[in-house]
Amino acid sequence: MMAANAAPTSWLQLPLAFDVARMRQESDQFAAGDWISHFNTRAYESGWSCVPLRSAGGEARHIIPIDGAAYSATPHLARCPYLRDVIASFACDTSAVRLMALEPGAVIHAHRDPGTALMDGLTRIHIPIHTSPQVHFSIDGERVHFTAGHAWYMDASCLHAVHNGGATPRIHLVIDCITNAWLEALFARAGFVPKAAARYGDPSINDGNVHDVIARLRASATPAALALASRLAALAAAEAA
Repeated sequence: MMAANAAPTSWLQLPLAFDVARMRQESDQFAAGDWISHFNTRAYESGWSCVPLRSAGGEARHIIPIDGAAYSATPHLARCPYLRDVIASFACDTSAVRLMALEPGAVIHAHRDPGTALMDGLTRIHIPIHTSPQVHFSIDGERVHFTAGHAWYMDASCLHAVHNGGATPRIHLVIDCITNAWLEALFARAGFVPKAAARYGDPSINDGNVHDVIARLRASATPAALALASRLAALAAAEAA
């Protein structure tokens, strides 16, 4: 049984494994022109690129996630029968699915992707295809290497960065899963520990700073700020009682 004070899970290896050789055969078929540089150019140094396998509207040149969009397979996915099987092995709906390459020496700077944790409803899964021990994530300050062929969860709402210190490109299959009962059961089997719900409705507000936040809201004196200050004050008083 998991200890009551166990730390919330920020990353996790799931009990799923896939054929690395078959995944490599399919990912390696894409030419340089099929790879699209990541749109957030300030977030990384050197090459970070994608091949969209499922995208908004099924567009082969579209890699920007869009809330509420209808996602479907791109023409690239039709060329990847085994990757289709890999994706289908997740008994849940998916939104964006991409091959994501990181060139040797490339760095993705520390950042957060809000709304991409299991409990947020969108669960990001990484399946490394090409990697090396010199490829590592920093997740809330912890150095982690994801091994090839296994399914890995990373709470991307945590502060995270990536560095490919190896001599060859790193390629992951990245699947954005829509959280459902099947996925929650899979995570439970793997030992997942959920984060506590944000007491004040915003993870940046906590018992240590709530009174400062209330004071700033009251100082602004707008009706919306005063209403929020009253709600936070009530929550803080209930916690202190």
